[in-house]
Amino acid sequence: MPAGVVDAAAKGVRLERHAAGAAVLLRRASGAKQLVSASSHLLFRATVLATLALVVLFAVHYPSLLSRSFSLSNAAPSSPAARPRSSHRSLLGGSAPASSYGGAAWEREVRRSATPRRDGGLSVLVTGAAGFVGAHCSLALRGRGDGMLGLDNFNSYYDPALKRARQRLLASRGVVVLHADINDAALLERLFAAAPFTHVLHLAAQAGVRYAMQAPQTYVASNVAGLVSLFEAAAKHADPQPAIVWASSSSVYGLNTDAPFSEEHRTDRPASLYAATKKAGEAIAPAYNHIYGLSITGLRFFTVYGPWGRPDMAYFSFARSIVAGEPITLFRAADGADARRDFTYIDDVVKGCLGALDTAGKSTGSKSGKKRGPAPLRVYNLGNTSPVPVTRMVAILEKLLGKKANKRVVTMPSNGDVPFTHANVTHAARDFGYRPATSLEAGLRHFVDWFVRYYKLDIKGGNVLAGKTTKRKSMAMSAAS
Repeated sequence: MPAGVVDAAAKGVRLERHAAGAAVLLRRASGAKQLVSASSHLLFRATVLATLALVVLFAVHYPSLLSRSFSLSNAAPSSPAARPRSSHRSLLGGSAPASSYGGAAWEREVRRSATPRRDGGLSVLVTGAAGFVGAHCSLALRGRGDGMLGLDNFNSYYDPALKRARQRLLASRGVVVLHADINDAALLERLFAAAPFTHVLHLAAQAGVRYAMQAPQTYVASNVAGLVSLFEAAAKHADPQPAIVWASSSSVYGLNTDAPFSEEHRTDRPASLYAATKKAGEAIAPAYNHIYGLSITGLRFFTVYGPWGRPDMAYFSFARSIVAGEPITLFRAADGADARRDFTYIDDVVKGCLGALDTAGKSTGSKSGKKRGPAPLRVYNLGNTSPVPVTRMVAILEKLLGKKANKRVVTMPSNGDVPFTHANVTHAARDFGYRPATSLEAGLRHFVDWFVRYYKLDIKGGNVLAGKTTKRKSMAMSAAS
């Protein structure tokens, strides 16, 4: 056989072998691709199922994020104990599914409570209405003839019985307070459909600086997600859009050392997660103001105190401890200076809240998404402008209660507290006449008078029952009522 033929045959054999090998490789590659594709599909399906499972779990357990129950001792809530979970979907205290919101009778009751009783009166949705500031503001609004409807989830960060007592007081003045949550978008949509609220006073929030270290999710769920939920409902479902006044906090000043604290000062160094969530709210508000034309006013409260206050606040817990003969803990800064606070009496804060509502200016957006122009965007300090050492506050309580405190002084830990607060209220004074007028001595006397009546205390030899008691018609109520 000629050599050329042999070479050609050999090359043909080698080509066949290469082709066969390539075919095998192609089959293997195809199989690998099928395996990868199948694996990808399986991974995608597993991810979807895991996501759905997390959503279901979150939906089931979400109320517990906002309504974890805590048994408060006379001290701050450092060791919370679980209480039975309360429903967030109940109307006027009774358990009810979300579908029960609505209906002719329900809408009539909502409109009745929200309808002003004076010409030119406001119609205000007050969130956190069974809270300390919320209850006082609700009574003041009703007292001057404005319409208002309250909303509160009655969580157990502190004793819900105190919130229920405030609710009963509001009910005696014809104010409805719904037992529901600000993250319930369907409820908010129905409320805005049922009544043409002119304003929203948004005071619902998870309070407390130190507790944020134990339950951070509750702060994000209430102070950030809850605020967005309210903005969404007001921007997209209210017609007309209401003006919104909401509670920020002096905590946003964080580690600021310039004093007194001014709205122009930096707020980018929060000392606690609570402060960070309030700062987040102040960062979110301009977006809804710009995009949807919502009129938004933020109020930075400075250590509000007074009758019907929060049991986790220092003045309240100190009073309980002094009466019970239990020790109290006082903080000093690293340089040895006493902690100081700009204690602001509740009546002064209420005047500031109503002044902010009265001057809020209208929103300029609509349900269709069209804006008529820019809407007001404001932020104000509401404080007393005169910081007082916490030791001075304790001395006043000792005198009013007729009993010495068992004091323990320690260096302030790095748990979110700051050495001092001091408000500059120039802007609030200029824009709506805010001028705090209550001294710490007078304010604490009002608080102690209420404290003794509410808890039915019989303090012998002190100044509480023997001293002159100032009558406070708006908030007079015993614990049994």
